[in-house]
Amino acid sequence: MRALLTFTMVAALGLQGFSQDNPFFKEWNTPFGVPPFNEIKIEHFMPALQAGMAEEAAEIWAIIRNQQAPDFENTIVAMDKSGALLRKVSPVFSGLSSVSNNPQLQRLAQQLSPISSKHRDDISLNPELFKRVKAVYAQKDQLDLNVEQMKLLENTYRRFIRSGADLPIEKQEQLRKLNSDLAALQLSFSQNLLGETAAYALKVTDKSRLKGLSEAMIADAQSRAQRANNPDAYYFGLDNPSIMPFLQYADDREYRTEMLNAYLTRGNHNNNRDNKEVLKKIVFMRLERAKLMGYKNFAEMAIEDRMSKDPETVMAFLNKLWAPSLAMAKNELKDIEAMMKKQKTPLPSTPADWRYFFSKSKQQKYNINQEEIRQYFSLDNVRNGIFYVCNRLWGITFSELMDMPVPHAEATAWECKDKDGTTLGIVYLDMHPRPGMKNGGAWCGSYRSQSYDNNGIRIIPIVTIACNFTRPSGDKPALLTTDEANTFFHEFGHGLNHLFRETNYGGTSGNQRDFGEFASQVMEHWAFEPEVLKVYAKHYKTGVSIPNSLIKKIEQNEMYGQGFITTEFLAASLLDMEYHLLTEIPQNFDVEEFEKSILDDKYGLISQIPPRYRSTYFSHTFSGGYSAGYYMYIWAEQLDSDAFEAFLEKKNIFDPELAQKLRYEIFARGGIQDAMELYVNFRGKEPDVNALLRNRGLGK
Repeated sequence: MRALLTFTMVAALGLQGFSQDNPFFKEWNTPFGVPPFNEIKIEHFMPALQAGMAEEAAEIWAIIRNQQAPDFENTIVAMDKSGALLRKVSPVFSGLSSVSNNPQLQRLAQQLSPISSKHRDDISLNPELFKRVKAVYAQKDQLDLNVEQMKLLENTYRRFIRSGADLPIEKQEQLRKLNSDLAALQLSFSQNLLGETAAYALKVTDKSRLKGLSEAMIADAQSRAQRANNPDAYYFGLDNPSIMPFLQYADDREYRTEMLNAYLTRGNHNNNRDNKEVLKKIVFMRLERAKLMGYKNFAEMAIEDRMSKDPETVMAFLNKLWAPSLAMAKNELKDIEAMMKKQKTPLPSTPADWRYFFSKSKQQKYNINQEEIRQYFSLDNVRNGIFYVCNRLWGITFSELMDMPVPHAEATAWECKDKDGTTLGIVYLDMHPRPGMKNGGAWCGSYRSQSYDNNGIRIIPIVTIACNFTRPSGDKPALLTTDEANTFFHEFGHGLNHLFRETNYGGTSGNQRDFGEFASQVMEHWAFEPEVLKVYAKHYKTGVSIPNSLIKKIEQNEMYGQGFITTEFLAASLLDMEYHLLTEIPQNFDVEEFEKSILDDKYGLISQIPPRYRSTYFSHTFSGGYSAGYYMYIWAEQLDSDAFEAFLEKKNIFDPELAQKLRYEIFARGGIQDAMELYVNFRGKEPDVNALLRNRGLGK
């Protein structure tokens, strides 16, 4: 009876906001059924989300009240299909919140957090619903189910167990409170970071202090200042396209130090955006939640249903990489300090010196001029290179769509067609930073996932890829660094995973979490292959293909510096794991002291290399879905490195048989089977973990 009252109350709440003027309550008569972004207003979200929750609650209650004995169709499939309106609204809300955020959306997200948490718990902790799921699961060996259906059944049952459905009522009430509080805290962490990143700008009025920076960097800084109504200054921000080249090229050591300190102390200023106390509460509540569920720590609970299975496997894997990475980083430090002595810069070296003097050292060793290389990597060229690789591997094509509703005015829309001419999906590309409005970093998501309707017709996915690449400047197009080009290939790999997917159920569409980066990272391997570079890397002025001498330098650039790159990544991964391996958290827990005890004392991280993410701005783990999981990127690299070696063994990086296997055995199958089974279906064997070391130049 308790569940009935809850669902009825939610339903009533949802119906109060119903309006025919709300685009979420209408069929979208837009091209390909994309969201009508130009019609959607902030005030449309709350009533639509409430109605979506009410609709799903009613559908769940209909499953519970079904007088027929529980079976796969009337319980498991019915649950999988429930919540259509919520699936329509939620991706638009989260998508726009990440690319067009504002104070109104932030307040709405705060209001929605406890409502959404309660709605999810009302379903996952419903005893009558779980009784039906358990009844179907108990007879699974007698059911005539195919591989995907069996996986859906197992996933559904396991999701209920992991959500606490088997706990006593009093513990479920504790779990509800923890889930709600955690959702609010994680949102606060994210919003604090967004505000911290937007609040800072290095304001330079003396142009003579910008020596070392390219004309394009200076022009970008001037544009930022102009947008801030200060046309006589130069502004540098904490978004990657601004700060990273500044740290690499600015001669002014004092300014480099100021910029890096601002970057490293985000969320750690004892102000209203400070994340230390928020983080402490998140870690404490995650541990409390894990113990409530019968685990000794959060990492054990989080990793149980991933490819890696347990924290011990993850830690052994990370530690295997730590020693050779740190040793290589220490060798690189010798080069840096030798360059500092040569330029008569006072020692000791600091974190603000690493990128700058390492760039000088690399220039001396290989005569690499990054600005020269960037001339061949205009944003359009790199995009065309991705399209070329996709066409060569799978025959798919991309064409830009004009006059389409877009999530932001800077976004472009593209139709992806299969080699037979059928539409595979729509892709939005949003490439440039908007500090304070758009999240930092790069990501891929979807406004609609691939599915099938009741007539078996495929509903195409609507994919979004967002990055924060350097903007065009003056008469120059957006010229990417090799890191940015690599990121574009990476995120497009995620996009392909959406476009190629061919699953029948939402509950089997997703990969295991630490397998999810495989599709993106395997695409990176084509980015700088000489055969591919000759096609897309063309000088933005002359159209001349990149010369072999520069291709060689790119190869050297990729290998030299892997000590730093791998060490800073592993440091963040280990920090993430150590937070979530804690079995007790004292009341006087100090975030800064803990970070120091792990990175400096336990692992011996050298002072010149901060982790890629320090605690107070580590959004991946404290707000972004990678809790006890930042290791996933490098875990997946052992797979993608081994997979690309399969193409190299064929002496054809576009081998058609392997390309088809990659598409249909992995990309298309989502989570229909366990990740290792999917990989073996493609490769014929389990991955060689040493392929990762070879890929990074850390081993033979």
